Amino acid sequence: MDEQLSAQALGKRHIVASLDRAFARLHAGSCDIVQRAAIEQLYEPRGAVLSIGESVLRSAAVIEQTFGGITANLWDDPFEWTLPEHLTTPAKVMEHLEEVEAVRRRAFASFTDDSCLTKQIATPTHQSQALIDLLLDTLQRATTCQGQAGDKFVSRSDARGFII
Repeated sequence: MDEQLSAQALGKRHIVASLDRAFARLHAGSCDIVQRAAIEQLYEPRGAVLSIGESVLRSAAVIEQTFGGITANLWDDPFEWTLPEHLTTPAKVMEHLEEVEAVRRRAFASFTDDSCLTKQIATPTHQSQALIDLLLDTLQRATTCQGQAGDKFVSRSDARGFII
């Protein structure tokens, strides 16, 4: 009977599982970018835009702020503790990314089924928002930041000699 109940509960987590996979892919992508970047590339100035490392950290900050808010009602922007001066090497950035991923996993473990995604959650602006809308917005913003890091990495390392 418990196995049947567990199977039914798992069957009701299609959207939660899909979102979980999307965030996990985002995490893996950020880790890949950081691991492929040489230490001197990580915070290399790129004009008026953020460096590879800064873009990856902004992506992680978006996730950390949302899931810190969901799990601990801590909606602070993690900007102060994710400065390049504190995360000076790829190894330190990777350690931070793993901490953010742990917070995200804890939040997803608390999502019992897809129906919880319709619950309203208070955001830092004191407006309530459906959890699914908050998660989708977070995913979109974090993906955009990560994409900027990936674009910089590709334009820096792979674009030499490319002719259209």
